[in-house]
Amino acid sequence: MIAEILDLSWHSLGKRAEEPPKFAVVGYGKLGGKELGYQSDLDLVFLYDDPADDADPVYSRLVRRMISALTIQTSSGKLFDVDLRLRPNGENGLAVCSFDMFSRYQRNIDGNGAWLWEHQALTRARFIAGDPDLGRRFEAERESILREVRDRDELAKAVSEMRAKMLDGHPNKSGDFDLKHDRGGMVDVEFLVQYCVLGLSAEHPELVNNFGNILLLEMLARIGVFDEELAREAVLAYRRYRALQHEIRLNAGESVPARVPVSMVEHEREVVRRLWRTVFGNDGPERA
Repeated sequence: MIAEILDLSWHSLGKRAEEPPKFAVVGYGKLGGKELGYQSDLDLVFLYDDPADDADPVYSRLVRRMISALTIQTSSGKLFDVDLRLRPNGENGLAVCSFDMFSRYQRNIDGNGAWLWEHQALTRARFIAGDPDLGRRFEAERESILREVRDRDELAKAVSEMRAKMLDGHPNKSGDFDLKHDRGGMVDVEFLVQYCVLGLSAEHPELVNNFGNILLLEMLARIGVFDEELAREAVLAYRRYRALQHEIRLNAGESVPARVPVSMVEHEREVVRRLWRTVFGNDGPERA
C-alpha cells in the first residue's frame, strides 16, 4: 500500500516524475516490527538523498501528498492514522529530511541529537518503500548505530526510567489489566527486548536483524540471557496478549482500551514480570 501510494504521489507531481525519486520510507513501531494489528497507526520517517537544488520543496510536497492519500476517509472510515513523531527533532522536525541529517542526528554529532528512546525505537525500524539503494544505506546505518558499545548499567537505568515515564503517562484505575501498558504487559516485553538489542548487539550482531519480538526472545534465550523455558512462556504470553488485543479492537472499537480482568492473564503477567527480573535484576518501576 505504501509503495503504491509513493508511486502515485510521485507521478502526480509532474515536474520530476520521469526519474525515480531518491527517497525512502522507513517504518517504525508495529509497522517496523511486522506486528501491525487492527487500528494500528503507521509510524513513518521519510528520507531523501538528492543533490538537486529543489530537493527540499519537492520531497516535502511528495510527503504531503502521501500523507493525504494514506489518511483518506473511505466509506469504512480513515484508511490509516499516520504518526510522524519519530522523525528527527520530533514534532518540531521537518516532515522529510536528508539522509545525512538523519545520520548526524542519530549519532548526535552536533550535540543535539537522538535520545536513548529514539535508539530504542530504531531497533524496530526497517526500510519499507522507495529507492532500494537508499534503503540499503539506511539499513547499514541503523545496524552501525545499534552495534555501538554501550554501558549496560547506564542503559538499564535509562530504559527503566523511560518505562516509568510511559507507565505514568498511561494511568489505569479501572481495576482491569491493560494488556499494553500495565506492568507485566506488552510494553515490558518490548522494552526488555530493546534493551537487550542495544546492550548486546556489539557482541551478538545477529540481534540487529528486525525479526520481531517473538523471534528475538528465542534468540536471546539461545545466547544465554535467560533460559529457553522462560523464553517459551514469555512468547506464549506475548502471543496471548496480542490475540486478546486484536479481539477487543475488533469487537469494541477504537476508543476502548485493551483491558481484561486480571484473572484472565494472571499467569502471563507473572511470566513477563519474572522475565523482567531475570534481565534487569529488579522488579522495575511502578505507578506512583
